[in-house]
Amino acid sequence: MSGVLDIQLFASVFVTLFVIMDPPGTVPIFLALTGSMTRQQRTRAARQAILVAFGVIVGFALFGQSLLNYLHVSVEALQGAGGLLLLLVAMELLTGKMDSNEGYEGTQGNVALVPLGTPLLAGPGAIVATMVFVQQSTEPSDWAALALGVVLVHLCLWLSMRFAGVIHRVLKDSGTMLVSRIAGLLLAAIAVQLLADAVLTFARQV
Repeated sequence: MSGVLDIQLFASVFVTLFVIMDPPGTVPIFLALTGSMTRQQRTRAARQAILVAFGVIVGFALFGQSLLNYLHVSVEALQGAGGLLLLLVAMELLTGKMDSNEGYEGTQGNVALVPLGTPLLAGPGAIVATMVFVQQSTEPSDWAALALGVVLVHLCLWLSMRFAGVIHRVLKDSGTMLVSRIAGLLLAAIAVQLLADAVLTFARQV
């Protein structure tokens, strides 16, 4: 089995991406972003978000470093941009702009793509971690371990969002509104941390 799959690398990929992408932690944010949707719309949004996140991760795994080099963009700049986008989403959650259907009819797919698919799921941390693992992979067993780890983490993400509707039925609308405010606060903290890390890295380079 070790000749076909590098177990140690697989464990590293799965644990690292699981911690960064945080399937359990996506549940309150997913509920906040999709609270005005029907069950069918929420299921479709979960599927679209996972497909987008998976596509972004795979895309950066294959072409990420070349793309950043071509654009003369550093990983820290990518991290800072992701932090700014998350901060904007957090402000909308905190101010209640996502609590109603107004302005969102027919745009559920957009919410699933951005900010849910990226940068919430496939964010700078997950992208950078995947790119590092790609640089470490030289054998077919390494690539198999990397691919399996990425797929399983996205499966966990899909399961957490697929059954978020059960939590929504338990919390009702008032509970979902409370969760959205808490999620907005946590998301703002994550965004500020991303920005702070990017600024500190830039400062150390200077």
